[in-house]
Amino acid sequence: MKQSPVVPPPVRSGRRRLDARGRRIGAAVLTATALVLGATACSAGAGDASTRASSSEAADIGLPPAGARFDYQLGGASPVPDGAAVVARDSTEAPAADAYGVCYVNGFQTQPGVDWPRDLLVRLPGGEPLVDPGWPDEHLLDIATDVNRQAIAARQAETITACADAGYQAVEFDNLDSWTRSEGAFDEEDAVAFATLLVAEAHDAGLAAAQKNSADLAARGRDEIGFDFAVTEECDLFDECDAFTDVYGGLVFDIEYTDDLRGTADEVCARVDALDTAPSTIVRDRDLVPADEPGYSYTAC
Repeated sequence: MKQSPVVPPPVRSGRRRLDARGRRIGAAVLTATALVLGATACSAGAGDASTRASSSEAADIGLPPAGARFDYQLGGASPVPDGAAVVARDSTEAPAADAYGVCYVNGFQTQPGVDWPRDLLVRLPGGEPLVDPGWPDEHLLDIATDVNRQAIAARQAETITACADAGYQAVEFDNLDSWTRSEGAFDEEDAVAFATLLVAEAHDAGLAAAQKNSADLAARGRDEIGFDFAVTEECDLFDECDAFTDVYGGLVFDIEYTDDLRGTADEVCARVDALDTAPSTIVRDRDLVPADEPGYSYTAC
């Protein structure tokens, strides 16, 4: 059922959502999945490793090193920072050499410049595709039916396979929470069902699977959907890091943004150290620009 390759999407920048009043949305509003397991999990609240076996372990899929320093380079590739062992990049970029590579895929929405059949998009009563209010160049994929979910997953499998062929070890799927912006076209259960298909495609391609943000579904994502670790944005700002580390242990990779910190970057890192949560935390510029461009900022805790 593989369809013809699609036009590669452009790179992404930081995506934490805004509500209708322009405020950033925390876990109490945006629910989704994020998961992590493995006997290497280092957080005190991570749970018994024997109860956290996932399909990735059964398939002998490699997970990122727990507690590792990392970088998030969705705005363009940069040299790997000193000591970083995990690097996330957009699916259009080659993975970083000598680092565990995480490939970004916009799993639940369209990428600008990529055409999708209209019958696979959520449409308004007038027939126009529903636009994500936070990203007006993206449309929501219509995952309300099993037929649509299967067709969309088959198409997304092209990108997932390309990530594996490029040499990535894992893939992260963005916008699991799109049902909160679907105007009732589909619901949380539809999103969970579709996420399960995406994770299966990743595992079939030999990749671990990470889910982005949304702490409320962490345990369900790990146990039901099959995610393997978490990539989070601003879990310190929203005081939700422990919701992820309680499930994923040391396999939580968090990005805080310089334009929206609780204090300074040093204060963020001090909290990470003091609370022993999300040890793999970095502070980046919101646009995640490459290191040689104005505005670049990177601090690793």
